[in-house]
Amino acid sequence: MVPPTPPLRAGSATSPIRCAILISGSGSGMEAMIRHQQGNIACGHTTVVVISDRPDVQGLEKARALGIESICIPLPSIEDPNNRRLAHEQQIQEILDGRAVELVLLSGYMRLLTPWLIERWAPNLLNIHPSLLPAFPGAHAHRDVLASNVHVTGCTVHRVDEGMDTGEILGQSRVPVFPDDDQASLSQRVKITEHNLYPKIVDHLVTMTQPEEN
Repeated sequence: MVPPTPPLRAGSATSPIRCAILISGSGSGMEAMIRHQQGNIACGHTTVVVISDRPDVQGLEKARALGIESICIPLPSIEDPNNRRLAHEQQIQEILDGRAVELVLLSGYMRLLTPWLIERWAPNLLNIHPSLLPAFPGAHAHRDVLASNVHVTGCTVHRVDEGMDTGEILGQSRVPVFPDDDQASLSQRVKITEHNLYPKIVDHLVTMTQPEEN
């Protein structure tokens, strides 16, 4: 039995919440989060490690350039997929424990977490998703938004649970969908909003205040 995760303490500039960011690619959202933390002397959270499941991704280089420890933990060579996932997450957990991490932020992390890791970190495990959940969950949100012919999409910061983008919603921001949008143009517009919303929600979370409605 895993003991309950303690409530997140209130962070401050002198004693910030220690965050880990998990990525799988370019790390644009990760970079925005770290620049927010480093550029705000009153910020109550700081990133102490960036972890990628893929080697040689641009996000690891960006994190190193910002002075953040950056680690790749690839999937181990284990034949059974369940054992492979568990062994991978156990390696991640060792890194998180070793850096005294208090809050885990998924930012473009393209692997579904197992209940084993979620149980150890929820509710201090957050994700940002490029749609207005509960609409358009999953890995192809922009494609699904365009196929639906809706006029508004956006992004959502939510706690991670064992479902597919089903955790408690902490904040959302709306983005228009234009008639001539394709996935690339829509993704770029949503990313701009993501880079503003995610740091703001974490700011409010660690200072125990409520974010403003968008």
